[in-house]
Amino acid sequence: MKRMDRMMAIVMALQQRAETAKSLADKLEVSKRTVLRDMQALSEMGVPLYAVSGPGGGYRLMDGYRLAPLQLTADEALTLLLALDGMTKYSDGPFQQARWTVTDKIRSALPEQTLGEIAPWLAHIGLEVPNRPTRTPHLNALMKYAAEGAWLHVLYRSQNYRRYLDLRPARIYAAHGFWYCEAYSHQHEETRTFRVDRIEELAALTPEEAAGLEGTAARQESVGNGNASSGQAVRILAKLTYRGALQAEQDPDIGHFVRQTSDEEWEVGFDCPPSEWNWAISFFFRLGLDAEVLEPRLLRDLLRQQATDLMERYEA
Repeated sequence: MKRMDRMMAIVMALQQRAETAKSLADKLEVSKRTVLRDMQALSEMGVPLYAVSGPGGGYRLMDGYRLAPLQLTADEALTLLLALDGMTKYSDGPFQQARWTVTDKIRSALPEQTLGEIAPWLAHIGLEVPNRPTRTPHLNALMKYAAEGAWLHVLYRSQNYRRYLDLRPARIYAAHGFWYCEAYSHQHEETRTFRVDRIEELAALTPEEAAGLEGTAARQESVGNGNASSGQAVRILAKLTYRGALQAEQDPDIGHFVRQTSDEEWEVGFDCPPSEWNWAISFFFRLGLDAEVLEPRLLRDLLRQQATDLMERYEA
């Protein structure tokens, strides 16, 4: 990072909160001495800095001081435009209009030199998002209720059922072209992940209804935590082909455990909690010949049985 960019970053950080020289050095990945030299240069340029000693102290800006309008480095502009490009690839979602207008505003605010510098990068770098022909009409409301911590009564369509559920959403996120909601389900008595495009109806519960569910959820989560601590995780180790490694890397829980062991072979090893055992069976069965479970033996036996059942189903 150039010195001027680093000094601007220091001022922007101090506009948000007090910072010590060490905290700034850690964020900017430079030495504490470098930060102190930058602070001295800022003071000489007329930036109103002052230091507060003692616990909770650090460097601060005089109240009311603000930088000139937004100025972005080429790397910062590239980061923003790539992120916005990934968002625009979702066929349906929140901020539909805003994600286009903010892109235009950023481009119009950038100097021609910066736009010319990042144009070749934008032509060769992108965030891949599968094209999903789905609609999520309740996504905006779901995000609002999740932020408020509300309980919801929803009509949910799963692969096998269509029924009403009482959910307390905790997190909304996008992955693999879909929007997901991680929520505590009163009917399932556990936290589960739901596809937002499968929510057909949604309404907030009254405070009285929510209060009754809140107590039940707290008791169930307490019981669940106790059961989880008593169960013993099972170590799973599997060899993967290149295609199997790509699929395993997309899993949010085990993707970071995939590693390459030779030119044409990868492996994944992780501790599987008892509550995820059925998921592990299904996951490796779906990988088919792109994976070979090495351990435990029980998982190998169960996969062989599922393969036998499938073969018998398709026998002439």
